[in-house]
Amino acid sequence: MKDIDQKTQTELEAAAFRTLVDHLRNRTDVQNIDMMNLAGFCRNCLSRWYGEAAAEKGIDLSTDESREIVYGMPYSDWKAKYQTEASAEQKAKFSEEIKKAH
Repeated sequence: MKDIDQKTQTELEAAAFRTLVDHLRNRTDVQNIDMMNLAGFCRNCLSRWYGEAAAEKGIDLSTDESREIVYGMPYSDWKAKYQTEASAEQKAKFSEEIKKAH
């Protein structure tokens, strides 16, 4: 990897994060359970990681606040607009993935 100073690396990582969040906000058709089943993380994980990073810096963000940063709206609004009922197949795969992880 090229020599990149810490400030530039942080800026690149922040830009990649913003692009990921924008992408997820635009892909409302992709359900969190699908993301969990395929990638092992979802929007809620991302918002939790954001909140944990804030806490490390002494910034107190509630779960709702960190979710709104990732979802671009209150989580309850996103769920009402975009979340669909998980199928039996999705739930079964999720259960299997959880078993593998533990």
